[in-house]
Amino acid sequence: MNLKNAIALVTGGGSGLGEATVREFSAVGAKTVILDLPASPGAKVAESLGANALFVEADVASGDQVTEAVAKAVAKFGTINVVVNCAGIGRAMRTVTKEGPHTLDLFSKVIAVNLIGTFNVIRVAAAQMAKNQPGPDGERGVIVNTASVAAFDGQIGQAAYSASKGGVVAMTLPIARDLASLGIRVCTIAPGTFETPMLAGLSEPSRKALAAQIPFPQRLGRPSEYAALARHIVENEMLNGETIRLDGALRMAPR
Repeated sequence: MNLKNAIALVTGGGSGLGEATVREFSAVGAKTVILDLPASPGAKVAESLGANALFVEADVASGDQVTEAVAKAVAKFGTINVVVNCAGIGRAMRTVTKEGPHTLDLFSKVIAVNLIGTFNVIRVAAAQMAKNQPGPDGERGVIVNTASVAAFDGQIGQAAYSASKGGVVAMTLPIARDLASLGIRVCTIAPGTFETPMLAGLSEPSRKALAAQIPFPQRLGRPSEYAALARHIVENEMLNGETIRLDGALRMAPR
């Protein structure tokens, strides 16, 4: 799909990987919809991009809020051609600690945002994409999800996070098959350790220690590199039903 004049909705688009994707897509002529929480910098990002960007407030885990956000996007731009799911949270807790078992509320929250939230946006946006006029090869839309290498190499304390991201990986192929007859492609990116708000609070020695674990290039990933891959997935019609690791050959140790 050609991104020029396409309408792209990016969840978590106010910062990190999402913001980088919004700016990458905008630079090649896409109109962008930034879906993020009210307290996010999403409104400022949209303002910086001008009339071809829109900020919509929503919690991805809320069916009503996402439905309303998609409706606002369609009211502004007419349709949705591309979705990139970047919204997510990271929480760590061992299954059993000195204080007792892993709290169920924390586990449920991570699953609700990272897994259910991703599916929630997919289902609502895909229903809108199905109404699009097909392109030359019958394509109506493209969906790009965000998992993590933790889906495969979960570390100590990452039971909830790994489960949520593993779920995103596991549903990629069946959803791609579900939506194939509608001309909608679905892929997932599984990033390694990237320079995102989740890592912003770490000390410089901690950041260097993380970078040292990556075979090559031996540094943290840049959000622009994630955005470049998301753009390529949108533009390459043969990419469908696949999860792509973007990690510099990183395989996470237990801790």
